[in-house]
Order: sequence, then C-alpha cells, then structure tokens
Amino acid sequence: MERMLVVVFGDEPKTYEGSRALSQLDSEGSISIHAEAVIEKNADGTVTVKQERDDLPIRTIGGTAIGALIGLLGGPIGLGIGAVTGTIAGGIWDVSRTGVDAEFIDEVSAKLTPGSWAIVSEISEEWVTPVDTRMEALGGTVFRTARKNVEKEQHTIHVGVLKADIAQLKAEQAHSRAEQKAKLQAKIDQLNEKLETTLEQATQRYDQQEKEAKAKVQALEKKAAKAKGEAKASIEARIADIRKRAEKDKEDYQDLLNKFPAVKS
Repeated sequence: MERMLVVVFGDEPKTYEGSRALSQLDSEGSISIHAEAVIEKNADGTVTVKQERDDLPIRTIGGTAIGALIGLLGGPIGLGIGAVTGTIAGGIWDVSRTGVDAEFIDEVSAKLTPGSWAIVSEISEEWVTPVDTRMEALGGTVFRTARKNVEKEQHTIHVGVLKADIAQLKAEQAHSRAEQKAKLQAKIDQLNEKLETTLEQATQRYDQQEKEAKAKVQALEKKAAKAKGEAKASIEARIADIRKRAEKDKEDYQDLLNKFPAVKS
C-alpha cells in the first residue's frame, strides 16, 4: 500500500540516522521509498528542506504530493517549495494534492514544533512493524496514512457547481431582453473559462501522476529482478498495487472528462 510517512525527531543527527535506517529497510525489501526529504521546523514556523534524495523514482519534490505536504507543514507563513536548503515560502498548497486529510496534517504539525526535524517520505509497505521498530528505537515519532485521491472529488464538485450555474444563467437568458442577453452571455463565458481551467488543472495533475507511477514501477521492476523469495514477492505486490492505483486514476480522469461535454453555449 502506498502511504505518506512522516517521522519526527528532536535533533538533526537522529533524523539522518533515521533516513539511513529507512534506506536499509528499502534495500532489504521491507519497504519501497518513492520520495524522501529531510526537513527542519524553524523558529518562525516555516520549514526548511535540508536534504532531498535524487536516487529515488520521484527525484524532485516540487509540485508533488510530498512537496505539497511539506509546504502545509510550514504553517501559515511558509507555504510552497523552494530549493534544497532553502526556506519554504510562497503560495498556498491545496490539501487535496497531498493525498492526506487535514487531520493527519494537524497531528504531524502538533508534534513538529520549532527546532524539531522530520523525514517526510512517500513509501509502499505491507507491514508497519519494520519501520516503527527502527524509528522508535531512534526516538522518532511515526505518522503514516494511506494516500487518497480526493482531487478527483473536488474537481467533480467544482464542475457540478459551475455547470449548474451555467444552466441557471442560460435559463434566465432565454427569457431576457436583448440587452440583458449579452450581459448574461458574458457571465456564461466566464464560467466556461473556469471550466476549461479546471480541466487543464486536472489534466496536468493526471499527467504528473501517470509519470510518477511509471517511474515507481520502473524502479521497482529493477529491484524485483535482483530480489529473491519474500522480498521479491513483496516488491511485485507493490508494483501491482501501483498499477491498480494508476488505472483507477485514469478512470477517474476519464470520468471527469465525460462531465465536460455540452457545457459551452
């Protein structure tokens, strides 16, 4: 199962030791790491990315689920991804992009106080014990949650609201005088533009998700080719899980596209 994992530590040395321990678990086949970053919570509530691994399937966190999560952990001041060792600052990230719910972010934020450090990872794992045992032995507090696809729901709701508004304006337009028809048409055109923007955003997100899924599968296939026994079986199961999720993302995206016909005047 694909999960977002955050392990909070009280100091820098233990955090990097924890990162090495996760890498070892990955090498053993106990887990598969898709993306990882080490962060520090600053005194002003912002977050600084101290290390971003480039030897993983997702080599940059900017614009990804893990990047969005780190941005939100930066609190109301620091929201957005800068360069490695740069302070998080910028625009507000949509919670839906992280694949986690607000409760998870609140739980992590309560523990990630100024001066503390954390490992933020996107992983696949079947059992929680390997990670929990290693991290707790190092003094880390583990937070994890299964990745969810809530973006499709939000896009669908947004599309539904916009289409309802357009339908209402068109009904009003049909019974209006000529001078009012033009004004109503301008409003309809604006809503249609918003619909197109929603579709464009959904397309961009789907393209990125598809690219990430392919990168994850390719990396895991290389590991599976070298693995044996239970480790090989676990990796192959993760590949199947990622492919299943990717197929569901494709179906959700197509379903969203199907909601767009006949919206224009």
